[in-house]
Amino acid sequence: MIEDWRRRRTAKRIKSGDGRALKRLRWWQLPFRALFYLPLPNRDGRQTVYAVDIPRRTDPEGGKARAHLYLDGRHHAESKLPAAFPVEGGTIHVAISAFGLKRCHYVTTAGAEHRLIPDPKSAEGRRARVEREHPTLSRSISLLSVLMLLIGVGLNLLQLAEPISQIPPIAENIGTFESPVHLPVWLNFALAVGAILGSSERALRLRHSVLDQVGK
Repeated sequence: MIEDWRRRRTAKRIKSGDGRALKRLRWWQLPFRALFYLPLPNRDGRQTVYAVDIPRRTDPEGGKARAHLYLDGRHHAESKLPAAFPVEGGTIHVAISAFGLKRCHYVTTAGAEHRLIPDPKSAEGRRARVEREHPTLSRSISLLSVLMLLIGVGLNLLQLAEPISQIPPIAENIGTFESPVHLPVWLNFALAVGAILGSSERALRLRHSVLDQVGK
């Protein structure tokens, strides 16, 4: 029942496209735009190419970011995020976090999931090329991003627990907590920036977890 309600709510967000042509991704748009593709075979044997264009900005009218679906290079539909676009043989799901994309997948009617192909010129496409051509370097970057996130979030939460535990109702029922770590402001700021960078790098690979949510 809840899943049906979510599908109906998501479907209401979708608006028909205006048929405009898909614009090429420019290098200066890297921080502001993500672009993914999904080629699918038609029943008549031809190939249809869907493109999902996600500007990294909020919609001035509704205050939420939007995803735009293109069919063979023409604007087919748009939706506020999170979005679920019905396409041939399944649905394209798109969702974002505070740091970037956390989902851009094609889910077939049978339940199989496939990540869409990032435009080679996009930030996600460039990160995918590093993973493909330099796997060792890619694994090192991935490990570093996780460490930055763990250290930044872990130490900041540890210090935050102390003032929270001193709130009278909490102190009376649970007791107070004294953090073993007290870092200077500049270092806390640096750790926070590191956690943000770590989550941003993971978003380029469409990786997202509860830890990334806490990191914001």
